[in-house]
Amino acid sequence: MRVGFIGLGSQGAPMARRIVAAGFETTLWARRPATLLPFEDTSAKRAGSPAELASVSDLVCVCVVDDADVEEVLTGGSGVLSGLRRGGVVAVHSTVHPDTCRRLADVARTHGVTLIDAPVSGGGPAAAEGRLVVMAGGEQGTVAYCRPVFETYGDPVVHMGPLGAGQVAKLLNNVLFTAHLATAASTLALGRDLAVDPAALARVISHGSGRSFALDRVTAAGGTLDRLAAHAGPLLRKDVRLLTDVATTADAATGVVTSTAREALALMDQMR
Repeated sequence: MRVGFIGLGSQGAPMARRIVAAGFETTLWARRPATLLPFEDTSAKRAGSPAELASVSDLVCVCVVDDADVEEVLTGGSGVLSGLRRGGVVAVHSTVHPDTCRRLADVARTHGVTLIDAPVSGGGPAAAEGRLVVMAGGEQGTVAYCRPVFETYGDPVVHMGPLGAGQVAKLLNNVLFTAHLATAASTLALGRDLAVDPAALARVISHGSGRSFALDRVTAAGGTLDRLAAHAGPLLRKDVRLLTDVATTADAATGVVTSTAREALALMDQMR
């Protein structure tokens, strides 16, 4: 299988490197040429546009920032869909609104192309070690076709259901993580007020039943949400908004998880 990869950020770059290392014929495209420099020592080829990349690919993986970026890469001038062969597949690894994937899948279908959503979770280190969580939504056969590529950087790779289900799962994951940030930060702050050293408290909790990935991130950031607010805040805000919109459209109760997530965002706003 020939693979094209677009979106060589902190998570996408190690994903692409894992694909190359697994022996897949891989072509890369990036808006910023500098992001291609780390691949000069690999067999990866470079394309001059998304369309050119697509023309030499069977599967195109897209790992850009948001809905607008995904749409531009796929349908913009010299976009992927203008170059990908009939029967080709697009996998959207970006975290976007499930309706964006459904709408773009309809557009892709007019080109004879199948689109699936396959957002990932774990960050750059997990990508480099091949242990991202891949949440795939789409036709079962198409997910199975993509699985050998996904398994180069993902473990587990889980088929969540129909198109859009992967995005819903990822949004739920990120909203829960955001809520955990609020509870972790407030727990450390309460401990401080009760004359318990935050670093010692974090060490104890990390070995107890209250442990969480969010607590680890807050602890690594100095015990508050200050540093996290700067780089993660905007993306988490986007995901909370998207999940709230999905739930509202489905007339589903959002519950305590979204209100607690908003508490985390409010804390970040105070710190910024």
